[in-house]
This record gives sequence, C-alpha cells and structure tokens, in this order.
Amino acid sequence: TIDNGATTTEMRFLARVQAQSPEKREACRAAFLRGLRYLLDAQYPNGGFPQVYPLEGGYHDAITLNDGAMLKAVELLFEAGSAQGDYAFVPPALAGEARAAAQRAVALFVAAQQGAAGRRTGWGQQHDALSLALAGARNFEPAALASGESAAVLLFLMRLPEPSPEVRQAVHAGVAWLRASALRDVAWRSTTPEAGRRLVAAPGAPEIWSRYYDAHSLKPVFGDRDRSVHDDVNALSLERRNGYAWFVSVPARAIEAYAVWTLRHPAGVP
Repeated sequence: TIDNGATTTEMRFLARVQAQSPEKREACRAAFLRGLRYLLDAQYPNGGFPQVYPLEGGYHDAITLNDGAMLKAVELLFEAGSAQGDYAFVPPALAGEARAAAQRAVALFVAAQQGAAGRRTGWGQQHDALSLALAGARNFEPAALASGESAAVLLFLMRLPEPSPEVRQAVHAGVAWLRASALRDVAWRSTTPEAGRRLVAAPGAPEIWSRYYDAHSLKPVFGDRDRSVHDDVNALSLERRNGYAWFVSVPARAIEAYAVWTLRHPAGVP
C-alpha cells in the first residue's frame, strides 16, 4: 500500500542510507529499485494510483489522494527520475520511466479536477479509476470535494518548475474555489462530554474549511456511520462528530503560497 506514507517513506529511507553507508549500499539500492518498480507497476495508464496494489476490489482501487497517498508517490517519482543526490544510483532507463510516470500523474491531476456551474473547483479524496468521478470510501466518507486534499494538490502543482498552461489554469481555479469555500466566524470546539465537539459561532476566528463539500451545491457535507449525509455537522452522531477531522486549515497554506506563485504566473496570461 501507499496509504499513510507506506512504501514511499521506506524507499526514501533506503535511498538516504545507501548514500551514507557504503557497507549497506548494494542491499539498499536493490531494495529501493524493487520499490520503484512496484510504484511504476501500480500506476494506472491514466496516471492515477490506487491505495493498494495488486488491486483487491472496493474503494482501495480508486485513485487515492486521501492522506497524500498519490502525492507522496508522485513526488518520489520526480526525485528518482532526477537521478541526482540520494537518487544518483537510479539507472538512466528506470529514471526515464519514473519521469514519464510523474508527468502522467500531473496530467491526471489536471484531468480529475472537478467543475460546477462552468467553473473548475477541486479534487476528492478518491476518484473513480476510469471515469475520474468523485468516489466515496468508508461509510462516513461520501463522494465529495475534499478541501484538504485539494489544497495539497494545489501546493504540489505550484512547486512544479515549469507549469503548463493547463496546470496554471487548474491552480488559478482551485485557489479561487478554496477562497470562496472558507468558513468565517465559526470554530470547531469541544463543549461538554455529553454534547461533544460542535461547530459554534466565533466572531473573528481564523478561517476554516469543511473537510467535504458537495460537488454541485458547493456546500459543506458530513457523513455518518449509517451512510447518511448531512449539511449540518452538529446533526451527526456523537461518535462520528468526535471521531473524525471534519474541518481543516491547510487550504490557508495553499492560498498563502498562491500569493507568491501568481506573481510569476498571473491569471489570464497564456
């Protein structure tokens, strides 16, 4: 799996160890290259990555952005493809495969960006491997736009040294959606043990974002264990309200990075 940093974390560790420990170099390089081949084999032809490979059915087969799974794989492919630093030992042919795979993934991010009312918005935690439509996962994780994962994709795209016109358009649109989706003058707080965590009025509080937004209405949505979907987080069962991160702040980082990025890549410039 590539979930929760698995595989990519171990590969980075092996690459660092082989660069620092001559006595471990041969074994670590061989293990890293097996891992790199695994990532290349796991990638779908359209550039996406499942959470688990070989495929096992269910939501694990979906293209998985949740918790940075695909992003971590793509970032590692770019680094291995550079064949520099800790990755200087990667054979030229394999480095070329890694670069091509990373570029397919960038194209996938552009293609998977959702739209509403004629404007592009963001991405979901999971996307259907064929149609790229938003896909749900666990009972309380509906098929919806995901603000945290969208912000992570945008931060990644803004780090590309030479973004294509398509990438630039995706970034401009995605940040515009994040700005419009911010929740103001509210806070997600613990109250009493009986009432649990609740969204409460908090004038002047920092902006936060709902974890999920309906792809059509662009309003916040919240899922419960029984697969019901609510437009009010306070309507969730106490167990789910307390047991999941329903609000995030990472979009603020993407908006902050955009303020610098857009100076180099202004909106409306081809």
